[in-house]
Amino acid sequence: MSWILLATLGQFVGAIVVFLDKYIVSEEKALPRPFVYAFYSCLLTGFWVVVFLLGYIPQLAALGVPTFAEVTKPTIQVVAMSFLSGYTLFMALVSLYDALKQSEATNVMPVVGAVSTLATLALSYFLLETSISTNFIWGVLILILGTLLVAQTIPKKFTLLTMVHSGVFFGLHFITMKALFEETSFADGFFWSRIGLVVFALSLLMVPSYFKKITARTKETTKRTGLLVLLTKVLAGIAAFMLLKATDGGDVAVVQALDALKFVFILLITVFFSSLLPDSMVKMDTRPQAVARQIIYVLLITIGFIILFV
Repeated sequence: MSWILLATLGQFVGAIVVFLDKYIVSEEKALPRPFVYAFYSCLLTGFWVVVFLLGYIPQLAALGVPTFAEVTKPTIQVVAMSFLSGYTLFMALVSLYDALKQSEATNVMPVVGAVSTLATLALSYFLLETSISTNFIWGVLILILGTLLVAQTIPKKFTLLTMVHSGVFFGLHFITMKALFEETSFADGFFWSRIGLVVFALSLLMVPSYFKKITARTKETTKRTGLLVLLTKVLAGIAAFMLLKATDGGDVAVVQALDALKFVFILLITVFFSSLLPDSMVKMDTRPQAVARQIIYVLLITIGFIILFV
């Protein structure tokens, strides 16, 4: 299935983005306010409407990249779901960045991913009426168990609640996007959801307290940090496009279950490149027994991955 490969590539790029996000929200000289970073994350998604220009290149069009010619006037349902997708993503990002600021990526992402997968599975069954096979349920449960075990330590209660909140809203976001693709086409859904994210982000500036918080933090941000944020969001946009395209072509719950692969990539990057990365970006127990334990968990994730598609 081409959409599975697309989701896998999206998870790899997403793993790189996690480390950059961790650095940005943890480094005091960068942009440590999760709320402000989530604002810019949503605002910069508007940049991704340029992907519609790439769709005019025949080779990319053959890969499913849309064009502006495919975009139509939205219905009230499309507008409503576009704004809902913006709201759910913003809430998920604020909690995710807050959790990353308090704990390590290897502890945060497994919990967020497991909760997101469970939420997506439940919502797709009750709201989208998606049929679920026995193998699928076992595969997802093993993936969730594997991703939870990846976490090196159990986080504090407040941090754990923040992770759960993020996971639930990520699940809501992907379910909303899947429903949006079913309501209209992928081109329409992707275009108007990006517009909805930008409009939602800009609407936050109408709240005086939010406006002061965002402008104050922006003035303190250096050009170097601004470029880093831009690079991170470009990579995040690439990952998001891949995952949304996979969501459109496949099962939304499966795409979310494949989030477990992101943790495999995170572990590999951490093990092989931790000595080259700053402490504010990554910190991991590299003792042989700890690494061996992580490898066992990765094998468990792989088993769940195989069962999922048997």
